[in-house]
Amino acid sequence: MDINTEGELMEKIVTLCKRRGFIFQSSEIYGGFNGFWDYGPYGSMLKKAVEALWWNEMVETRNNVVGLDSTIICHPKTWKASGHVDRFGDIMCDCRDCKTRFRVDQMPDPTTCSNCGSKNLTPPREFNLMMKTYVGPVFDEEHIAYLRAESCQPIFLDFNLIRIATRQQLPFGIAQIGKAFRNEITPRMFTFRSREFTQMEMEFFCADEGSMDWWEYWRKERWNFYREKLGFREDEIRLHPHDKLAHYAKAAVDIEFQFPFGWGELEGIHHRGTWDMSQHQQFSEQDLTYWDQQNNKRFLPTVIETSVGLDRMILAIFTHAYREDKAPTQKEGMDEDVRIVLGFPARIAPVQVAVLPLSKKLNERAEALQQDLRRYYRTEFDVTGNIGKRYRRQDEIGTPFCVTVDFETENDNAVTVRERDSMAQERVSVTSLKSYLDNKIFGW
Repeated sequence: MDINTEGELMEKIVTLCKRRGFIFQSSEIYGGFNGFWDYGPYGSMLKKAVEALWWNEMVETRNNVVGLDSTIICHPKTWKASGHVDRFGDIMCDCRDCKTRFRVDQMPDPTTCSNCGSKNLTPPREFNLMMKTYVGPVFDEEHIAYLRAESCQPIFLDFNLIRIATRQQLPFGIAQIGKAFRNEITPRMFTFRSREFTQMEMEFFCADEGSMDWWEYWRKERWNFYREKLGFREDEIRLHPHDKLAHYAKAAVDIEFQFPFGWGELEGIHHRGTWDMSQHQQFSEQDLTYWDQQNNKRFLPTVIETSVGLDRMILAIFTHAYREDKAPTQKEGMDEDVRIVLGFPARIAPVQVAVLPLSKKLNERAEALQQDLRRYYRTEFDVTGNIGKRYRRQDEIGTPFCVTVDFETENDNAVTVRERDSMAQERVSVTSLKSYLDNKIFGW
């Protein structure tokens, strides 16, 4: 891939996402709404595929992790107990001359406007990131509620109910995928920092004794997910231990990715101790302790957390997958031929198999084949344009396999399978096509 600058790569990703129906700015016909993004047809398929991969990895393949799908709005005391109402904010200031607003910790020089160079700034002041709403017919202080700032807090609230219902014994985890909201002062860097986003979190409850072993276990598990499931290279991700820990934490490390704008946090693995459970026990006045029958003792569970932003993960997947293959054209004086490719892993590609009839006369046979394949894979029926243009279009949306039905199919009951990355083509019998694709996509 020949990308001149990091900024150019980011611009190309944003442009491709809009052009091919992956991600749009929300409410674009009204000029857009900063910090909010809509996932289009291909983006929503990619997003759900990544969710399914994470859920399978964290819940479906384990006996000691169960799932939750909680409400976005919780009892307001939840956020008082968690500290979000009192201590969840950023320091901001405004330029009085150009009216630009800044987070102070993101300014190269806190005394100078990064936009116009003015020194005429307002004094720094704290800004709470919680999004307020009202529940009920009266809009007053007694009816204030909050859109959740993180999806983990309902897990703590439902811990006892889930433990009893599933008959789980410690150690075990509870996982959730869901929306979270933060009233960011300066949302930026495409979907990296948004005001509405999706989190994928797992809280693992255990005894304090041995909890560091569990923290180390989950750190390795999450690192391996990026290397083995998503195929990220070692030079694209790194572990970044926290220099300063919260008073209740024993350990914290971030998995960072090399985005076009630099290294950024992708996922955090945190040893949160008993702080969350003790806070909710105090504010709710409910007993959240766990009775360990084997050791004949009662204690508050210690929590190990893994937390990743799905939107950031998808942006990392785009950065990893985007490439441009160049080849000289046959005609003298013409520019190089550029093939834009999204090299998504086949398991999460929004379209896994595209069926392409070579001629309109073959549409009926090709459509019947696609109807059969769509029972097993995410498929698309592509009939517009010549075969070369259709291949390029599928390359740009990351389709790993194109199945072409041609005039020989009627005679030999076979199709041509074209592989995205190598562009190699192979003749495959229709009767063995599913086993062929299963092996290529899932390794079965």
